[in-house]
Amino acid sequence: QVQLVESGGGPVQAGGSLRLSCAASGSGFGIPVMGWYRQAPGKWRELVASISAIGHTNYVDSVKDRFTISRDNARNTVFLQMFDLKPEDTAVYYCNTVPPWDSGNYWGQGTQVTVSS
Repeated sequence: QVQLVESGGGPVQAGGSLRLSCAASGSGFGIPVMGWYRQAPGKWRELVASISAIGHTNYVDSVKDRFTISRDNARNTVFLQMFDLKPEDTAVYYCNTVPPWDSGNYWGQGTQVTVSS
């Protein structure tokens, strides 16, 4: 059974910063590719950043140079440092494996990020 617990979201003004954390646990979890996804109201959930077991990263264009994903494999924790936040970054942020665990049938509760202009 895999468990993903996201934290660190909240309200922030445009231009501000937040650091999200994701604690992963579960037997057989291993060290998979991990990602941060987000879902804004009325939109599909999208993958915004991913990181391989050895630290190779990828970002969607809209967050490049503003977001940094990192991980601590010893603690099964993944982070998303977000700088220069914009109102369009407002969404619920989720972490999950890439591709999503159990074919997308499992998601944590997410953490809400709200950026005001």
